[in-house]
Amino acid sequence: MEKGTKKIPVIVVLGHIDHGKSSLLEAIRDDFKITNKESGGITQHIGAYEIEYEGQKITFIDTPGHEAFSEMRSRGAKVADIAILVVAADEGVKPQTKEAINTIKEAKIPSVIVLNKIDKENVDIQKAKGELQNTGVLIEEWGGDIPIVEVSAKTKKGIKDLLSVLRLLTEVSEIKSDEDKKPKGFVLESHLNSFCGPKATLIIEEGRLKEGDVIKTETTFGKIKAMKNFKLQDRKEAIPGEAVVVTGFKDVPGVGESFYFSSSVDDAQKELLEKKTEEDIPPFKEKEDIDNYLKTIIKGDCKGSVEVLSKILNDLIQDKIGIKILNTGVGDITDSDIRLADNENALIIGFRVFPNAVAKTQASQREVKILTFEVIYDLIDNIRKEMANMREKKKERVDLGKIKPLIIFKTQKRGEKKYRQIIGGKVIEGEVKKSEVEIKRGEEILEGGRILELQEQKKKIEKAKSPREIGISYEGKTKIKEDDILLVFEIIET
Repeated sequence: MEKGTKKIPVIVVLGHIDHGKSSLLEAIRDDFKITNKESGGITQHIGAYEIEYEGQKITFIDTPGHEAFSEMRSRGAKVADIAILVVAADEGVKPQTKEAINTIKEAKIPSVIVLNKIDKENVDIQKAKGELQNTGVLIEEWGGDIPIVEVSAKTKKGIKDLLSVLRLLTEVSEIKSDEDKKPKGFVLESHLNSFCGPKATLIIEEGRLKEGDVIKTETTFGKIKAMKNFKLQDRKEAIPGEAVVVTGFKDVPGVGESFYFSSSVDDAQKELLEKKTEEDIPPFKEKEDIDNYLKTIIKGDCKGSVEVLSKILNDLIQDKIGIKILNTGVGDITDSDIRLADNENALIIGFRVFPNAVAKTQASQREVKILTFEVIYDLIDNIRKEMANMREKKKERVDLGKIKPLIIFKTQKRGEKKYRQIIGGKVIEGEVKKSEVEIKRGEEILEGGRILELQEQKKKIEKAKSPREIGISYEGKTKIKEDDILLVFEIIET
């Protein structure tokens, strides 16, 4: 690479869920004998790895496909030089395809379309191309300027063609950077490691980043103690377009933050505008038509996940129930989280993290509920259930019928304020069953009790309609008289 001119191109892969983004990257990795361990497990969060094709190094970054990670995808495109838009040939343009197209347009970067899954039966490639054209994507073969490559990630057909197009697009786009400038770039991913503290994946935009350099972001700073490439090999310096994992930050930097060189730790500390943890939480605002809030504490394995989950849950409303986020954090669920949840009657949500031993004991003793998840779909479904459980059940009275007592066979007193009676009577209105009873005496409505049993000709029955004569077993606070009218009703919870 010529010093001060070219840079390693950074490629972002976008597209609809299940259209084969990860499969495509896996096919490329397989061709270059890159293992999942070396690439840092790219399917879980935004990660990066590097290949060299015909003398050209290329850095690939991957973005999660679920719609909840649209914010992560847009951040991914901001750090990229070229975008690959993956479209399944058997499904064509889908909602996230359109979202990805908009993301690419906003980032103002060149792109290449990959029509994946061409090995499947009944694939209509021309239809998929037509849908892209209708969405405003002008492909080369139809007079536009966006190249399209037909690929099967499963059989690896077309992978070499794609890499050739990327190499050509890199040359035409004249992707450049300046190695002589002070290093700067972006935080691609970050998390808290229990052994070595905050770690972050950085993409270098310009300059050479060296071990021992002091860098700062919008929320933290640090001196680089160690730097590794995607193969987890030690690096003393990194060049523009390269992705490296570094340790040495004071706190976990935010995903998508820019990093800059600083002359010293003292200068970085002075220049940094300190921000509180609470500022990472979406600002809580009382919402209209909300009767109650589910209070939550969110802990996640990395800052990117926590930010996305906070955004999703903050906007989640169900049946006049909203969510109030009390605190967020990266790392295991601790006893301090338990204490806060106990004091505020809150639910703790763990995303790919779990309570430590002390927290487990404290949660059991204080009866604090902890829900942990590995998949965001499950998390959202379960939170919706928690919200549903908070709804106040409304009690509604449904009148069933009326009974006219004809004869009192037996009366027993049960305690100071309760009677048990056997009564013969006639259903004079509606249909009655074992249910609640009020007593109408003249114009007055008296507190009654409940019908325990219905009989007809000495046989137990479940219901009786007007005008049948029945026997009933009654228990209640008011003693029934022959001139009374029994109002039978039930209470339904909705």
